[in-house]
Amino acid sequence: MKFYKKYISIVIVFFAFVSCRKFVEVNPPTTRLVSSTVYTTDASATSAVLGIYSGMMTNQFSFTSTGTTLYAALSADEFTNYSSNPTQGEFYKNSLSTTNTTVLAIWSNAYNFIYDANAVLNGLKNSASLSPQTKKQLEGEALFVRSFCYFYLVNFFGDVPLILSTDYKANNTSVRNSAGAVFEQVTNDLIKAQTLLSADFSFSNGERVRPTSAAASALLARVYLYRSDWTNSKAAADLVINNPAFQLLSNLNDVFLMNNMESIFQLYPVRPGVNTFEGNSFILNAEPASSGAGVALSNNLLNAFDSGDNRKTSWINSITTNGKTYYYSYKYKVESSIVLTEYYTVLRLAEQYLIRAEAKARLNDLTGAAADLNVIRNRAGLAPIIATNQQVLMDAIIHERQTELFSEWGNRWFDLKRTNRADSILSIVKQGWKPSAALFPIPDNQIKNAPGTTQNPGY
Repeated sequence: MKFYKKYISIVIVFFAFVSCRKFVEVNPPTTRLVSSTVYTTDASATSAVLGIYSGMMTNQFSFTSTGTTLYAALSADEFTNYSSNPTQGEFYKNSLSTTNTTVLAIWSNAYNFIYDANAVLNGLKNSASLSPQTKKQLEGEALFVRSFCYFYLVNFFGDVPLILSTDYKANNTSVRNSAGAVFEQVTNDLIKAQTLLSADFSFSNGERVRPTSAAASALLARVYLYRSDWTNSKAAADLVINNPAFQLLSNLNDVFLMNNMESIFQLYPVRPGVNTFEGNSFILNAEPASSGAGVALSNNLLNAFDSGDNRKTSWINSITTNGKTYYYSYKYKVESSIVLTEYYTVLRLAEQYLIRAEAKARLNDLTGAAADLNVIRNRAGLAPIIATNQQVLMDAIIHERQTELFSEWGNRWFDLKRTNRADSILSIVKQGWKPSAALFPIPDNQIKNAPGTTQNPGY
């Protein structure tokens, strides 16, 4: 924590300069003077990168602080919506308008961080005064951030503009690249980041709030899984699972604490009095309509847990008001406190076991897949799964992802789509579900700014 506080005042000053941009429509850079000096020392260059992470945790319900979890869970079958906000209601009804301001915010937030990452890469390239180790680490972090944002953009929107520079004139006229091309860029960036990022957390005084090579491997394992590259997905997950810096925690209540051994990468809280916006948003003190994010866990999710699943008792809590009981996500247990005990977990080890289990199952290594799956089930207090055939095992893995990764970074929403289960499942639990709702609409603003941009089908 001391390491992060050392830079926080520099970060705030720097971020004040860089946080007010629109993307993909951006104005001529106003930070040129700052950028010409910020990459002259290791400390100021590091503050530029920490400024990105600070921005990721600044605003409640933004793309990287609750927003992805909230709006993806509403779009899927994890949350029931009680909010009277019509913009939020469109996600729950899977009837998004092209002028939905939250959709635009997700798009703009992601491209703002991509712009920041590109600016870092450009600044590093033109700098001759940084120490080689700092330069390598910061380049790896910028590549990781850009890859992370593009991963989510592709899964929310499909084809998106692939922006790899800070040239505002070119960016203003950008059109959509294929999802395949974006995934290819993400893959290549993460492979490079693996070689640049530190192998341990010594550079951050043991704080897990900046990505290491393991974070690049963990995200790469997920990317390969989504691209149906089972062999490389397994290999990338192996790197993380076999790394002694990470271990699965036996106590479920410790999994989301700051700097715990299961966490691969976390975001450091920057809002006074708030540990994580998810704890602040999802913990209910009254009926959902007047509390937090205006959501509660759906019956569909609650009924997915097997009898005796300790995750249901450790990671879910409830409140009874006016004779009705509402259940809420309780992975983060701090609603508000000036004392930091929880950081916002972005990547954790349990997902890597489930990724490797699926990759092994797809490669027909049923015994190996069952072994990885049962590591997670054992921690939850459940009996092991016996591998009988590939389809039975795959169903068990997807089910386990639902109960292990619920209300985390859109995993359920993306799983339903990538496994072609969205139509069969959501058509039952969502009135008016239509297949075209699997992709969010391209915001009207983007189409107006770049007339060559096409809209997703159904909008």
